[in-house]
Amino acid sequence: MQANRAETVVTDAIELSVVVPIYNEEESVGPLVVRIREAMANFGRSWELILVDDGSTDATLANARKELADSSVRLRIVELQRNFGQTAAMQAGIDSATGRLIATLDGDLQNDPRDIPAMVDAIEARELDLLVGWRKNRQDGLFLRKIPSWCANYLIGKITGVKLHDYGCSLKIYQASIIKQVKLMGEMHRFIPAWVAGVVPSSRIGEMPVTHHARQHGTSKYGISRTFRVILDLLSVLFFMRYKARPGHFFGSIGLAAGALSTIILLYLFVDKFLLGNDIGGRPMLIVGVMLFLSSVQLITTGILAEMMARIYSGENDTPPYIVRKVFSGDAPNT
Repeated sequence: MQANRAETVVTDAIELSVVVPIYNEEESVGPLVVRIREAMANFGRSWELILVDDGSTDATLANARKELADSSVRLRIVELQRNFGQTAAMQAGIDSATGRLIATLDGDLQNDPRDIPAMVDAIEARELDLLVGWRKNRQDGLFLRKIPSWCANYLIGKITGVKLHDYGCSLKIYQASIIKQVKLMGEMHRFIPAWVAGVVPSSRIGEMPVTHHARQHGTSKYGISRTFRVILDLLSVLFFMRYKARPGHFFGSIGLAAGALSTIILLYLFVDKFLLGNDIGGRPMLIVGVMLFLSSVQLITTGILAEMMARIYSGENDTPPYIVRKVFSGDAPNT
């Protein structure tokens, strides 16, 4: 009986989970499922499709539920309570995935699902933990999308040390055991390779060229303002990569530097006042020295408080960045 039970577990194991966050893609969701089904027809392994509806306000969820009748696709639909953003929707899909490998892609038909089988073969052949798609021939506007993306990719690679051509491509393949160790928050889906590099060596992160199509339906959810958000997010990534477990070192280093400069200034003024007999009451250097001293004390104490908060957060906060309203599946559509 135990042998039969073990055999059943192996037989029912899912090799690949395909996760697709969708938001107001009522015209794209039906063709998307069809394309994924056709692309995976000759995959030869067990797989599942997880659509995460990120609080769509159009007919996206209704159109997605129509696809549950197709028994050739093991489909689940995770409906979030409201719009939490692409990162939270992606996290919800990853948490719901049961596959040994996880593939993610956008729901706007710009990523090509036919690249998934080749990427699965590549991540295993190259023994990687993350394989990132590279939109080598990107079908987007030059000034509003391509140039800001090139600049962002250069900055991200320079700061994080993970050299990739295309951080923003949503088509990625992960080892599930690795990506489930990473908690995505805010709008950090652009920096997933950097977060993964905090768990595994960057040598286990690779990329390969993938097909990219022009948008056919709907409108893009991104604009030029995304560039400024990327810069702010990049600063957060840099902080978390280097100082997440020791924020006191970040604030303390700045505080010690300010304190050292303050000490030099105040010692100089002490000598000037008491040994040379000069008046220092109206000198701007005195104000600068005192302000640097106060800043030093404040930064060091901030570092201590940040250390305490980081320890409390890492030990107690397991709240996910999303709320699931319902989960629909072909076997139980009203679950």
